[in-house]
Amino acid sequence: MADTHRNAGFERLFGTDGLTVGTSFPLTRTRESTPPVAAEMELAELAERLGFDALWARDVPLHWPAFGDTGQSFDVWPWLGSAAANTSTIALGTASVVLPLRHPIHVAKSAASVDRLSDGRLVMGVATGDREPEFPAFGVTYDDRGERFRESVRLLRRLWRESFPELEGADVSLDGDVDLVPKPTRGSIPLLPTGHARQSTEWIAEHGDGWLFYQLPEPTLRSFLEEWRELAGSKPYAMNLRVALASDRTADPEPIHQGFRAGAEWFREYFRTIERIGVDHVIVSTPGDDPEGELVSLAEELLDD
Repeated sequence: MADTHRNAGFERLFGTDGLTVGTSFPLTRTRESTPPVAAEMELAELAERLGFDALWARDVPLHWPAFGDTGQSFDVWPWLGSAAANTSTIALGTASVVLPLRHPIHVAKSAASVDRLSDGRLVMGVATGDREPEFPAFGVTYDDRGERFRESVRLLRRLWRESFPELEGADVSLDGDVDLVPKPTRGSIPLLPTGHARQSTEWIAEHGDGWLFYQLPEPTLRSFLEEWRELAGSKPYAMNLRVALASDRTADPEPIHQGFRAGAEWFREYFRTIERIGVDHVIVSTPGDDPEGELVSLAEELLDD
């Protein structure tokens, strides 16, 4: 039972000892409006050909202008279904599904469908959500999101693993007369709580199949990983990182939001460092306006080391 989450996507990201590298939608960097679908899918195919290990899509139910971006704006499930149809081997990830705002049965069915359509390539980052105005729109109390998150994780596991389950929850009542179909390619789908998700690290280590976190200063990252390994053993740790490659390959790092601007030589050493201290997967994104050229540059500089 413990390994039923190890689908093809999980194995692509975490099945080897080395650091794997993914990238995130919108690949065109269209963050405040609807991205061009054809261009996004062409870039998704390019990322796969270049050797990236995953494509990650965010879940942003409603547009809140004050937040500054809309993810890829399309609903995460049909978007990843389209990505599945346009790729063949690259892992597909959610970063991350806002569980308190989605009905567990809908999440379970949509995720299992994408997992099946992609031959088991789905890996799910899951989160509590941080855009407060979305919660009253869905009739959900913002302060209840941590409890609803835990309940959703519990229900998802059982909906995927059991046939005709008998379940009771705040939003679910099943008496064994109906079943969720399709089921995932394995007995479950990998779940990576994102950030703290209003849970203790002990809870995440016990109930998650890994941990997805944000970019952290190196000393903080080291301490997080030390605690994670003590609590979670070999369960994987993934992180986000914004990468701005400087024209000068030897340029020292300058902090930017959730990452750095630096030369390729510094980034190569940084990737070696985070791999050495225990990071298993890194999701890179770029802030520039030449997405195709930047994908190629990232692959040349960071995937072949």
